[in-house]
Amino acid sequence: MKTVTILPCLDIKDGRVVKGVQFVDLKDIGDPAEAAKSYEEQGADELVFLDITATVEGRDSSLEVMRRAAAGVNIPICVGGGIRTVEDMAKYFDAGIAKVSVNTAAVKNPELISEAAKRFGSKKIVVAIDVAKFPGEETRWEVLINGGKTGTGMDALEWAKKCESLGAGALLPTSKDTDGAKSGYDLAMLRVLTKSVKIPVIASGGAGTLQHLLEAVTIGGASAVLAASVFHFGELTVSQVKAFFKKNGIAVRD
Repeated sequence: MKTVTILPCLDIKDGRVVKGVQFVDLKDIGDPAEAAKSYEEQGADELVFLDITATVEGRDSSLEVMRRAAAGVNIPICVGGGIRTVEDMAKYFDAGIAKVSVNTAAVKNPELISEAAKRFGSKKIVVAIDVAKFPGEETRWEVLINGGKTGTGMDALEWAKKCESLGAGALLPTSKDTDGAKSGYDLAMLRVLTKSVKIPVIASGGAGTLQHLLEAVTIGGASAVLAASVFHFGELTVSQVKAFFKKNGIAVRD
């Protein structure tokens, strides 16, 4: 039985934690370092920080903010947003960040994945894939870039397979159709991806209840579950999720 990882996600804008619905309507949640410490105390296995406007605004993610957050906790942190080169990645690793997530830059230059995997090791490289259903299709999803604002015409399944072949250590697909709505993950999309690749797939976008988180694993096949709103607004705690998973026969980290 695989051990499922619980990942609070902290979206960053202008050095602050924010949360929106379908990538818009952002609300300020708080300080990243304070939030990171709080989640560690709750029992989070890892944290994901995503600078959600860095790519669109053409700037680096908040390096000093991330350095401060990493210094205050003992759990791994993954950072994404505005990372375009292996040199960018090296800055974060030097700052104490355990993993990096790439999205737009990888779509534009797929060799970035293989270059990074060779230099740093696959386990440090996560490829985030923002997706939305192709119009009129229930079982095909389009890859989006630029913070979910731009369609690429690329099929998400084919892109996921390519990312794996290039050396990605994990995939982080987020459905724009369900993001922030708290109505559940896109389970159909998750199942398609998890059945087609061997690397871990992290469920993202839409968790609203304990049952949603469980279904991401039992139906979607995810190796890890990522959530933001339910944690940020105090609707659930990481410890509650772990207890619920254990009760339902899902192995989690102590």
